[in-house]
Amino acid sequence: MWTRYSRTFAVEEINENSSILSNISLGFYILNSYYAARMTYKATLTLLSTQYKFLPNFKCVNQNNLIALIGGCLSEISANVALSTGLKDVCVLFQLTYGSFLPIRNSKTQFPFLFQMVPNENYQHLGVVRLLQHFRWTWIGLVAVNDDKGDRFLQTVVPMLSQNGICSAFIVRIPKWNYVDELIDLIVEQWKSYVIFIEKNANVFFVYGEPPSFQFMRVIFFLAPFLAFPPLDKVWIITSHWDFESLSFQKIWDLQTFHGSLSFTVHSNEPFRFRKYLQTIKPSKVKADGFIQNFWEQAFNCSLKKSEDENVAVKNICTGEEKLENLPGILFEMKMSGHSYNVYNAVYAVAYALHAIYKSRYKHRRIVDEGQLILHNVQSWQMHHFLRSSFFNNTAGDTVQFDENGELVTGFDVTNWLMFPNGSIVRVKVGRLEPQAPEGEELTINPQSVCNDNCYPGYSRKKKEGEEFCCYDCAPCPEGMISGQKDMDACINCQEDQYPSKDQTQCTLRILSYLSYEEALGIILAFLAIWFSVITTLVLGTFIKHKDTPIVKANNRTLTYILLLSLLLCFLCSLLFIGPPGKVICVLRQTVFAIVFSVALSSVLAKTITVILAFMATKPGSRMRKWVGKDLANLIVLFCSFIEANICTLWLVTFPPFPDRDMHSFHGKIILECNVGSATMFYSVLCYMGALAIISFIVAFLARKLPSSFNEAKFITFSMLVFCSVWLTFVPTYLSTKGKYMVAVEIFSILCSSLGLLGCIFLPKCYIIVLRPELNNRERLIRRKK
Repeated sequence: MWTRYSRTFAVEEINENSSILSNISLGFYILNSYYAARMTYKATLTLLSTQYKFLPNFKCVNQNNLIALIGGCLSEISANVALSTGLKDVCVLFQLTYGSFLPIRNSKTQFPFLFQMVPNENYQHLGVVRLLQHFRWTWIGLVAVNDDKGDRFLQTVVPMLSQNGICSAFIVRIPKWNYVDELIDLIVEQWKSYVIFIEKNANVFFVYGEPPSFQFMRVIFFLAPFLAFPPLDKVWIITSHWDFESLSFQKIWDLQTFHGSLSFTVHSNEPFRFRKYLQTIKPSKVKADGFIQNFWEQAFNCSLKKSEDENVAVKNICTGEEKLENLPGILFEMKMSGHSYNVYNAVYAVAYALHAIYKSRYKHRRIVDEGQLILHNVQSWQMHHFLRSSFFNNTAGDTVQFDENGELVTGFDVTNWLMFPNGSIVRVKVGRLEPQAPEGEELTINPQSVCNDNCYPGYSRKKKEGEEFCCYDCAPCPEGMISGQKDMDACINCQEDQYPSKDQTQCTLRILSYLSYEEALGIILAFLAIWFSVITTLVLGTFIKHKDTPIVKANNRTLTYILLLSLLLCFLCSLLFIGPPGKVICVLRQTVFAIVFSVALSSVLAKTITVILAFMATKPGSRMRKWVGKDLANLIVLFCSFIEANICTLWLVTFPPFPDRDMHSFHGKIILECNVGSATMFYSVLCYMGALAIISFIVAFLARKLPSSFNEAKFITFSMLVFCSVWLTFVPTYLSTKGKYMVAVEIFSILCSSLGLLGCIFLPKCYIIVLRPELNNRERLIRRKK
């Protein structure tokens, strides 16, 4: 009954959809096989030769063309129909079976036109094993139909269970029931099976069979209370072949024995408008459909016919307006079942195959009103290629396609069947079996009985005020914390060398960050430091080589050598700032830099003061002559450098620099740095150097108008201006950067300020010494002085 209306619904949808088969209408016949081979053959032959038509809602006179067969809930029926319609030289019809099909060797060759709207049943066997493992059920009873298919089932499943640590408590074979006259004999024979069910202490039964076998078991369980047999409170695991559809006389039979059963049903969805379609079914709208007339009378226990004899009263007259949704689920279910969904997809597969043929032929024929002409003479066998390559999305949003064996590519729903005393049935999807998933992950089970959804990783539980402790809200983890499991009571901190991932579900190792020789920035700065050191060495070599020339003598050779050596060390000390910081490196970085720079600045100051004193001493009667000489210059350099050295010593004694790790400035990184220790001492060092630079600038500025032949004051003034500008810019930049970029700023400042001193003071002299040697003589200098 359920599959019947899914077929009708699909046909009506397709006929109303002009984008699939324009100007073409699908029709169908429905015949009953009565679960018997001889009736199946008879029905098939009747279908192939019948002159009677059952085409609801439209008229076709001579345009009928039998294209496909859809049917075969049972494997035996499927095989019989396939044999009947696949004989060569007789007829070739392809068949889509929505139930099981008995695996036969060379079935692809023997039944080439058979398509199965269900996946291979071996997947269900795997699913049952995974289900038993999930619940740790290792002691089960096996019940199988007593035929070839049941034999094949046991040959496959028993070894599979043993290999996965699951034992079978017993094996019971149940018969197929085809006719009522055989029922009594079968019941007498099968009472022993019921006794086994009771006596064995297995609480889980894995049952394999088809609808006739289920009907037989229903009879056994219906009669059990009358024979004083206790009820069976077991967990039933059944395959997709079974359904709980009942005959009308069975609507009062109790199904509580199967309450809570778990079954693997072919994945199904609810097509749009299907429930509304069922609500429109009325006997008055389909008067030519005798099946609905009989079903209506049996289901509602009434009569649609009025007695011709007015004196004879007919009880329970049907109005025809009764509602199908009021029937118990065992008689009529308003939701689309797995078998119904298979039939629905089968109809659409045929329609899309016809649509593909239409598109293929339309490319070669241009005919007005070509739709009927192209498809009118289509033979069933011609659709084989198009059906095998079918790939489409149905109206429920699922993809429909076949594999190379003609089996539907899909998964199974794990369904929990709830049976209520009033005959209602509720199907609850509690899991999914995906055959294409990785090994061990094919089955997912998700039964829930909780106050609210789980708190997933990245969140922690927060108790709801005024609610039971089982009810809680989910609060996101605070910044810097994680939760790696469901329903954690509190988020946790990562270890120091780790940091939370973006979704705050796990901790990840931090990356060590420092200015290294392996990255572009470190390589460039190291190259500049070495290159400037080479230039300084060349300048020093040039001055030593030409030490006896007037221009070198005139500017105090000793101070010149001290200044050049200190500048060379300034360039080289910048290399201490590149690489991983260690304890010794951190101490040397700042102290060497401070002392060497103070020597350079002291030398510049001494040179400036020496120039001023030299010109003041040339004045008649000047008392400055006694101060002119090397001793004063050396004293200035020693005194000024000694002060900086004492500051650095005090710094090292009180709170020296040390290696440190910054975990917070950059996400996901550990910054290896040298902590300056005492910030006061660090800025004292910088301030002292700044004071030396400012004093040198002022003194040089005052001496800028002295005769140019001997005067370095102009160049020293400009060099001090560059020096002060660099270090005034350094302070805010240094404070606004972090990590290796802060170190790079300091290196850049050291290089720029040192280069400013080297270029401004010594470049003009090198120009005269190397390129204009004619200017480097005593006569020229004296002449310029005069």
